[in-house]
Amino acid sequence: MSKEFKLPNVKAPRFRQKAYSVLNRDFFKAFKEKFGKYKDVTESDIKKIVKKFNEVLAETVIETRDGVQLPEGLGHLFIGSCQSVKGRNIDYGKSSKYGVTVNNKNWETDGKLAKIFYTCSASKYKYTFRECWSFTACRNFKRTVAKTYPENWTIYVSIDATTKMKKAYTALVLQGIRDRKLQSNLKDYNEFDL
Repeated sequence: MSKEFKLPNVKAPRFRQKAYSVLNRDFFKAFKEKFGKYKDVTESDIKKIVKKFNEVLAETVIETRDGVQLPEGLGHLFIGSCQSVKGRNIDYGKSSKYGVTVNNKNWETDGKLAKIFYTCSASKYKYTFRECWSFTACRNFKRTVAKTYPENWTIYVSIDATTKMKKAYTALVLQGIRDRKLQSNLKDYNEFDL
C-alpha cells in the first residue's frame, strides 16, 4: 500500500549554517611569515594549489580500496560499504514526481551504501589534540562518490555497524601488509628449483 507523499515547502525559511573558510587573511599572513621563500606567491595561487590537492586526494580515495593516509599524520580517509538503514530510505526526487512515498532500495549495489570514513585513531604516531579533528566532505566529493560507487561497489571495504572503526581499519591495514609480503615472497618462488 502506497502512502501519500507530502511535498516539502520550498518557500519555507531555511537554516543556513555559517560558512567558515580556513583560507583567510590570517592564514595567508601566517603562511608567508613561516615560509618566507614563498612570500611572492599570490593568495589565488595558494587557493588553486589547495583546491588541486583536494581534487587529487578525492580521486585517489575513490580509486584505491585502502584509501589515503593524510599528510602530517592527520589520519586516514577511505570509502566503506555499509548496510542500508533499517528504517526508510526515501527517494525524495521520485516521491515528489509520483506523489507517493518511494523507498530507495539500492538494487544495483545489493542494498549497500557508500560512506566516506575519516579516522585519526589508527595513525602510527599519535599527535596532540587528535580528538579535535573532524572531516566533512565537500559537495563535489560526495557527488563523485555517489556516481562511481554503483559501478565499483565490490572493491570497497565492508564495514560492520557493530565494530569499532579503529579495529576494522587496523585489520584492513594489517591484511594489506600481509598480502604485499606474500606477493613479494611468491615473486622469487620457482616450483622447479628444488
